[in-house]
Amino acid sequence: MIKVTEGTAPAGALERLSDEGVSIWLDDLSRRRIESGNLAELLETKHVVGVTTNPSIFQAAIGSGEGYEEQLGDLAVRGVTVDEAVRMMTTADVRAAADILHSVYTSTGGRDGRVSIEVDPRLAHDTTATIAEARQLSWLVDRPNVMIKIPATKAGLPAITEVIGAGISVNVTLIFSLERYREVMDAYLAGLEKAQAKGLDLSRIHSVASFFVSRVDSEIDKRLTVLGTDEALALKGKAALANARLAYEAYESVFAGERWTALAGAKANKQRPLWASTGVKDPAYKDTLYVDDLVAPGTVNTMPEATLNATADHGRITGDTVTGGYAQARADLAAVEKLGISYDEVVQQLEDEGVAKFAVAWQDLLDAVTKSLNSKGVDGE
Repeated sequence: MIKVTEGTAPAGALERLSDEGVSIWLDDLSRRRIESGNLAELLETKHVVGVTTNPSIFQAAIGSGEGYEEQLGDLAVRGVTVDEAVRMMTTADVRAAADILHSVYTSTGGRDGRVSIEVDPRLAHDTTATIAEARQLSWLVDRPNVMIKIPATKAGLPAITEVIGAGISVNVTLIFSLERYREVMDAYLAGLEKAQAKGLDLSRIHSVASFFVSRVDSEIDKRLTVLGTDEALALKGKAALANARLAYEAYESVFAGERWTALAGAKANKQRPLWASTGVKDPAYKDTLYVDDLVAPGTVNTMPEATLNATADHGRITGDTVTGGYAQARADLAAVEKLGISYDEVVQQLEDEGVAKFAVAWQDLLDAVTKSLNSKGVDGE
């Protein structure tokens, strides 16, 4: 049964979360965080064992210019293109973070101590270019604990297989639907089989599947509010947790099957579910909702710093809050569908919006860097 997450003393919540088998990753990175020693401090004090980035995070970090002035000057003198400048800065940050996390990577046998960097979001619907970009990023960062983020679009699925098959660890991002999640796991297994056929060491290949949480509630709650009935309003705040819990059920099923068993015999690693978008967007909900209520062994929770701090301060970790709730999760999603809200339509919309938002953030970053390069007297085009 799901345990109630009320009444537990908040002290040591992050430690308890780690003890429950949840890896805590920070969903943020900047040069200031690296150079100030803050990232290293979070490893020591907040049980952080990994870092994720995305185009929006880099847009905020590099767009501010703080900590990047000297490198921007050097890049301007060299007359590099804006695309090359952005990649030089982002991979430098990821490389530095990977070095800070290397001891965690070693002590966990490669399971944690990971830093993720995303392929150019403008390539989300181009399989061949995504594969090439993933290989290039792996080469540029040149650290064993890097993970390349590939979006779970239709075009991304075969790219996942090829990149895993090349022995490169992958963080699959922008997963919203249960059907697409199963396709992602299938793509991962196919990649492991390719790697095995090439004679690669499967124990060195790791992957996580980033299943997005809060955005599901944001969209479905908006539609429930429009309906406005007591029945509809009673379902607010339930869809995202239900969706994530059923994703974990799918994970348990796939990684208990015969196909996985054969790969496990070759020392392959499970592709862990990663709860992404765990910052609560509705102030009516507790700010640790998507941490406290998504505790399950063998998962990752990547948190923005505000959520990390909130969990440390008043998170209520009471054990597994996922595996006993599958029947209720199915009932909650069925109730939403019954009201005329299409699950398939919502998750496709969220995927499309997610890809578009990252592409806009990336373009904003390119524009900001172009302006910086030009201000130093060099054309960034």
